[in-house]
Amino acid sequence: MDGTETRQRRAGELGLRYTLSTGRLPRASEDGPLSVPESQRVSPKPLGTELSRETALSIGLQVIVPFMFAGLGLSGAGILLSYFQHWPVFMEVKDLLTLVPPLVGLKGNLEMTLASRLSTAANTGQMDDPREQHGVISSNLALIQVQATVVGFLAPLAALLLGALSTGELDFEKVKLLCASSVITAFLAAFALGMLMVCIVIGARKLGVNPDNIATPIAASLGDLITLSILAFFSSFFYKHKALGPAPYHPGSCLPPPIFNSMGDSQSSYSRYLTPLVCIGLMALTPVWVLIARKNPPIVKILKFGWFPIILAMVISSFGGLILNKTISKEQYKGMAIFTPIICGVGGNLVAIQTSRISTYLHMWSTPGVLPLWMKKFWPNPCSTFCTSEINSMSARVLLFLVIPGHLIFLYVIYLVEGHLVPNSKTFVVFYLLAGLIQVTILLYLAEVMVRLTWHQALDPDNHCIPYLTGLGDLLGTGLLALCFLISWLLSEAELDGILEPASGPP
Repeated sequence: MDGTETRQRRAGELGLRYTLSTGRLPRASEDGPLSVPESQRVSPKPLGTELSRETALSIGLQVIVPFMFAGLGLSGAGILLSYFQHWPVFMEVKDLLTLVPPLVGLKGNLEMTLASRLSTAANTGQMDDPREQHGVISSNLALIQVQATVVGFLAPLAALLLGALSTGELDFEKVKLLCASSVITAFLAAFALGMLMVCIVIGARKLGVNPDNIATPIAASLGDLITLSILAFFSSFFYKHKALGPAPYHPGSCLPPPIFNSMGDSQSSYSRYLTPLVCIGLMALTPVWVLIARKNPPIVKILKFGWFPIILAMVISSFGGLILNKTISKEQYKGMAIFTPIICGVGGNLVAIQTSRISTYLHMWSTPGVLPLWMKKFWPNPCSTFCTSEINSMSARVLLFLVIPGHLIFLYVIYLVEGHLVPNSKTFVVFYLLAGLIQVTILLYLAEVMVRLTWHQALDPDNHCIPYLTGLGDLLGTGLLALCFLISWLLSEAELDGILEPASGPP
């Protein structure tokens, strides 16, 4: 790949059109270098100076407020999930729990990827032209609506497949409910969070704050709450209007009890076509979003070749959902529903920040396909990832130092609100903090590796790395959390046996 092609690709990867609208470069004068008309001259910007002036303190101050705000949102999402798990629809349709991590993870696959793309474009000065902003924003929002609709349709299929493999059962009525709930949740959540991301990136740029540091945590702070609330509401609504027979009424539900006709049958039996119509209606809007997205040629490339990362990430998150599904109702895993969004969300937020920062750094200092000399190794020494004076290593340390204090604060909030539903042993707290630290350390190192690999392949890390890493964060977080509950339960049982055994012996 020659230099001209890589430079052209660099502009295209960010979802922006070329700034010269004439379609050709200015001609060189006969007696001198290229002459550029006065109207087309743009004063050069020192693109790398903003990042190079950042210190550990400035990064920490910019990250900590949205990170804590996000953590409180994640804590609220955990409390909501603990409440929703007792709703009739979640108790009857167990595969709905398997669907939670992939749908909640859409903020990593779509909104965080969108925020990272726009943050990179903003930091490199390519969103300062108002003429370009409208096209970039509309095409990117249309893109995530296409992706959300398709992934929202595929996620329940993966959840049902995993559930069928583990139980050997498949109910067609539950298939329709899961598909309709998933598609409408993904559609509405993607629209709301996409608009939020656009406002945050543009506002941060105008205020002189690095969008890489704040966009993704704020997306997470509201993303889980919005997604879980939409999923619970619509799945419960469809559950009361589908042909499963009369649905039991739950006083905690926000929906009214089912209505019965003179024959004693629930009116939901007459709404068997509701869920298919919802799926068909939302899927029918996909060509409209495609037409809007196609107005920006670089977005067409993502439409064609950007599906593999988000679909694979969805599959990875589904395995985390399967772990949640199998453990949430067992006594030794009491509190699993509350902590799952927190540990998965914290890991995903921090690794998304680091990935977006490294991607912005490479867009500033290099061209796709060409790694800087100091980043030539695909598998760097972990010490160079966390222990050097280089800007990306410094940001990795800052993010890693936030893990323990952040989780302690979120634990305190959980114990204040729902202390009777979670383990209160010091052993669990120690293992939980250790699990969170291990998860984030692995993710931050993998972020460094994956960004280098994708950049070397002339791929944009904003589009290809964040979905994989957030999916892995969901799987690692759910798996390590289940292990914490299991170890804590085993140790408490062993301690209880040690106390009871002498008491039951001879006097």
